[in-house]
Amino acid sequence: MGLRRSDNFVIKYDMSTMVIEVIKKVHNILQEKNLTVSVAESCTGGLLSHYLTTLPGSSSFFEAGVVSYSVGAKKSILGISSETISNYGVISDETAREMAEKIRLISGADYSISTTGNLGPGAMEGKDSGLIYIAVSSRKQTFSREIRLSGDREKNKEDAAILALEFFIDIIMERHGREDT
Repeated sequence: MGLRRSDNFVIKYDMSTMVIEVIKKVHNILQEKNLTVSVAESCTGGLLSHYLTTLPGSSSFFEAGVVSYSVGAKKSILGISSETISNYGVISDETAREMAEKIRLISGADYSISTTGNLGPGAMEGKDSGLIYIAVSSRKQTFSREIRLSGDREKNKEDAAILALEFFIDIIMERHGREDT
């Protein structure tokens, strides 16, 4: 593990420049716009929370992160309905949307992000490896996106987390303007 200096802090693991730039952009947007965020993660297993809290100052905008990996945790911690899971499965747009909405309500954050999917290898619920659903929820609307990844399990997890942050940036900038952030 090498040390990498970025601004006035040291990151003690090797994180790509692209990942750091996405994280910085999210930090800048949330701090400049005085917004808060929470996350509900399944397939990313806490990586979104990790990315959001990597840089100093995240306590000003990061409300909460829940890793609800099992069906039971999705139901008991987040309150995902049994009907959603039985009708659509945990790997679905509907579950991602409900996860985002529930964590935003639980935490009181302005926005939330959720991830659910199949990192691989092999199919789950009859759904292909690399099928991921991302959702972003605000107080007024929930947005979602289906992505299909083709890497190994670790690469799919990293890509899903970064794509979720990039989707979040797109939603925030669309709703809150594109001033220099």
